Amino acid sequence: MRRLIEKAENEHSLDKADIVALLSDGESTQELLNAADRVRERYVGSAVHLRGLIEFSNYCRQNCCYCGIRRDNKQAQRYRLNPEEIVLHARAAAKLGFKTVVMQSGEDVFFTVDRMTDIIREIKKSDIAVTLSIGEKSFEEYQAYREAGADRYLLRIETTDKELYHRLDPGMSWDNRRRCLSDLKSLGYEVGSGSMVGLPDQSIESIADDILFFKETGVDMAGIGPFIPHGQTPLANAKGREFVLSLKTMAITRLLLPDINIPATTAMETLNPNGRIIALQSGANVVMPNVTQGEYRKKYELYPGKICVNDTPVKCRTCIEAKILSIGRTIGTGKGFRGEFLNGRPD
Repeated sequence: MRRLIEKAENEHSLDKADIVALLSDGESTQELLNAADRVRERYVGSAVHLRGLIEFSNYCRQNCCYCGIRRDNKQAQRYRLNPEEIVLHARAAAKLGFKTVVMQSGEDVFFTVDRMTDIIREIKKSDIAVTLSIGEKSFEEYQAYREAGADRYLLRIETTDKELYHRLDPGMSWDNRRRCLSDLKSLGYEVGSGSMVGLPDQSIESIADDILFFKETGVDMAGIGPFIPHGQTPLANAKGREFVLSLKTMAITRLLLPDINIPATTAMETLNPNGRIIALQSGANVVMPNVTQGEYRKKYELYPGKICVNDTPVKCRTCIEAKILSIGRTIGTGKGFRGEFLNGRPD
């Protein structure tokens, strides 16, 4: 295992069998995480980039079996912010020092292209980067958002196991999701994808394929987190909650894609009180504090036990900044584009 870790750290290349071996081994975990942390320091520096998360609607047309805001969850308390509220949230985030906002929602058909482009243009007036995480759209829609000023787009592949994907995402097409990622890349977005770890019937080999998919498609960001079962979904009784395996998946992703952005996901901290800090010490370099205000924070429940739902945006920002500084890291001062900063200095 030490030889494989050294190879990954120095050459940033592993084959599927190598990845499976590392994911399966229980004795080399800390060595693997330490190697990922060294590669993170070498390629993207000590800065942690904070991105303000605005969860602006929990309406969704899709019916994914693992998601708490799935269409058929009749117990979900639905809400949507109006366009003016979204812009005000973004302006408030900018005043708190965020250089990027991440606009996230279910696939809510209320937000037409015209509405979304108007919102993006207004937010860009605050001189911040805009990341969208709003699901599958047509090429023309992605193009309109890009022309309005959107900088990044997050669309997790979830799993590269097509059979598993189609079972867990009824009515959806893996090939269409792959098409979306290709369209986004061709339009010049910084493209983020990602996966869930610990899905029912997910194999270690499948997780290895996920990591290789990120490398082959050249993603600019990879969000990797544990699957946490939600009580109002068909997977309510599934096991999930694979914290260590999620960390190892994230660490190998860092070793193979040394200069990309990798978030310490909120789901990690749902499973471990120090989850985001552990992730930051295992290859991650991005944190996305929630800047959604009021009762909405509780209602955007993709999974149960979500942290910080009773906090204010100011408290979230202050808390995570203190944690970051406590481990000797710094807060990024730029917009955090891939390759933009190294050790806190422009390349």
